[in-house]
Amino acid sequence: MSDKLKVAILGGTGMVGQRFVSLLADHPWFEVTEIAASPRSAGRTYAEAVEGRWKLDPLPVPENVRNIVVKSVDDVENVTKDVDFCFSALNMSKDEIRALEETYAKTETPVVSNNSAHRWTPDVPMVIPEINPEHMEVIKYQRQRLGTTRGFIAVKPNCSIQSYTPALAAWRCFEPYEVIVTTYQAISGAGKNFGDWPEMLGNIIPYINGEEEKSEKEPLRIFGSLENGIIVPATDPVITSQCLRVPVLYGHVAAAFVKFRKKAEKDELIAKLRNFSGVPQELGLPSAPKQFIQYMEEDDRPQVLKDVNYERGMGVSIGRLRTDSVYDWKFVGLSHNTIRGAAGGAVECAELLKVQNFIQHK
Repeated sequence: MSDKLKVAILGGTGMVGQRFVSLLADHPWFEVTEIAASPRSAGRTYAEAVEGRWKLDPLPVPENVRNIVVKSVDDVENVTKDVDFCFSALNMSKDEIRALEETYAKTETPVVSNNSAHRWTPDVPMVIPEINPEHMEVIKYQRQRLGTTRGFIAVKPNCSIQSYTPALAAWRCFEPYEVIVTTYQAISGAGKNFGDWPEMLGNIIPYINGEEEKSEKEPLRIFGSLENGIIVPATDPVITSQCLRVPVLYGHVAAAFVKFRKKAEKDELIAKLRNFSGVPQELGLPSAPKQFIQYMEEDDRPQVLKDVNYERGMGVSIGRLRTDSVYDWKFVGLSHNTIRGAAGGAVECAELLKVQNFIQHK
């Protein structure tokens, strides 16, 4: 009998749910044993439910999940009765997701969520494991509120911030206090490919609903602190952003400008990026990149086609670091939006939670 933790994927038929299924196919610690989706998919095998809807070509539907019979996400008791925890990739309104994830947590089943619904719930940790793993400690206060001994919700931040927040974290000793960032975001961030969204070919849309607020505010929660049972966001750096949808399938690019309170030289900034690592690297978590941030010296890098899969999509690529005539420094960052920025980031969070003993066998 497998000693792996048994996992349910909520919203398993959508693009992020499919990415969870793919990433977990050969995971050394976790095994997908339940998949839940909308009632229209319930009762069908997973292979049947995603037929004509599988978005990860040329990757196949993993053999180990093809014959799992999909349950309705509303059938909470049956979905959770034989699993140790859940990944959430639900596609509903925020209010519906917020309520449903809490319902799952109250069955004493931890929920590790890709969704934004609980990112600003004060006692829910929002974590990039390399940057703020200590925020998981807020879970004990959340459990008091929920009335649980085992169940809780943990979330990962928005995909857009992954391309610049790690650099800001690496440079915290220089005290960045003001940032301008423009993100150029792939269509898979909307859960679509070019077959679903042909009008994106050769097009740019200068608006993504809600994305600029996330890009400006979520890094402050990542840089925040645990005080009196809640996460209190940091007050700097102040970030202003614009977010554009561009005709790329995978990969979010950020062009950022930064002011520092303390003077920094280029070689110091690059060294901080290359030497930056965290708890996942120390622990050797299965999904953790060996080198979290790579700095690229070439003038024309990072590029989506060449660099988006750096460290299996879990690393961050930074380049074009140079002085600026208005701000102190400017740079370009790239990250994989459905791996580091979505399912992969959530899987790494779950690995951290297992090591921290927040997720265990039932």
